[in-house]
Amino acid sequence: MNKKELCDKIRELYPDIGECGIDVDVSYNNDQNRWEVDLTKGRHHLKTYLEDGDAESCMQGRQCVSLGIEIAQLRNNIEQMK
Repeated sequence: MNKKELCDKIRELYPDIGECGIDVDVSYNNDQNRWEVDLTKGRHHLKTYLEDGDAESCMQGRQCVSLGIEIAQLRNNIEQMK
C-alpha cells in the first residue's frame, strides 16, 4: 500500500470529507511504523495515526474507526467556531 492508495481509500470510505472541504494528507512514519493522517479545514487541524493493521483494514474497505472519530471531532470544532 502506498500514500495515494490509502488517501484514496479514506476519501472513498468518508465521502463527506470532500463535501465539507476537509483536506487530507497521508504519510508513513518509518520510525514509529504507522501512518499519519492530517485533517485540515481552514485554520483547524487535527492529526491522527493509523497503525499498520488499521490501515490495512481501511484498504480492505472496512471503517477506519480512529479516523472516523477524528473527522467527527474536526467537524464538531468547525461547527462550534461558526
